[in-house]
Amino acid sequence: MFKRQGFWLAALLFCGNVTGADLNWDAALNGDHRSESNRARDEYRHPKETLSFFGLAPGMTVMEVSPGGGWYTEVLAPLLKDNGTLIAAHSSVNGGSYARRSLGGFLKKLGEKDDVYGSVQVVALQPPSALGNVAPESVDLAVAFRNVHSWLRADQAEMMFTAIAETLKPGGVLGIVQHRGSEALTVEQMKNTAYVSEEKVIELAELVGLELDGRSEVNANPKDTKDHPRGVWTLPPSLAAGDTDRDRYVSIGESDRMTLRFVKSAE
Repeated sequence: MFKRQGFWLAALLFCGNVTGADLNWDAALNGDHRSESNRARDEYRHPKETLSFFGLAPGMTVMEVSPGGGWYTEVLAPLLKDNGTLIAAHSSVNGGSYARRSLGGFLKKLGEKDDVYGSVQVVALQPPSALGNVAPESVDLAVAFRNVHSWLRADQAEMMFTAIAETLKPGGVLGIVQHRGSEALTVEQMKNTAYVSEEKVIELAELVGLELDGRSEVNANPKDTKDHPRGVWTLPPSLAAGDTDRDRYVSIGESDRMTLRFVKSAE
């Protein structure tokens, strides 16, 4: 079993491998490449605390899975630009109209700030046809933010977890942030609301040989009652109900989220 102490020792060793280097959080979080609206969401998404919990350190090869519009890419790219490697495992250009729109918007974003995103490596990870083309056991840290419900909706969750696990080095880490639902939810309810039980996420990870190594409540929101008419999309930033009860949903804030760290056995 890969012990938690060993994980943190590995992170320290990564830091030691980059002489005099450190992660420039100020540039990543407050640089002019970030919009005011995206910065405002730090209050709910806690990027520094979340990535620190996952063990992000200089020198790492990090794979961001299903980065969508690139909210977290904005933070990861400047952190790793001179201190590691960032792989963005996005949709396939042949994965359908939604996948093409999402990928197109992401590539446009990267192209507008070459000084920030120029070193980001983009691969296609959309099973079953596009499997990332990332070398096996080459990734130190894989991260996925609010994606598990989408993988379930596409009936690709097990394939995604398998593909991620294969890229991780022995002792490598998968960090998951996901809208958190009750244990009583059915898979169909998870698909429809985007709230997923911790039990389901842990089950998917364990199926591919990953072990739960830690939980954090950094992205918890006890005000989220999780019974909204349009699932998590009822809450900010989507506010899918429009003006109906808008003030109430704004006062709740973004969804309650689990933050889980898994490790791949080093044995």
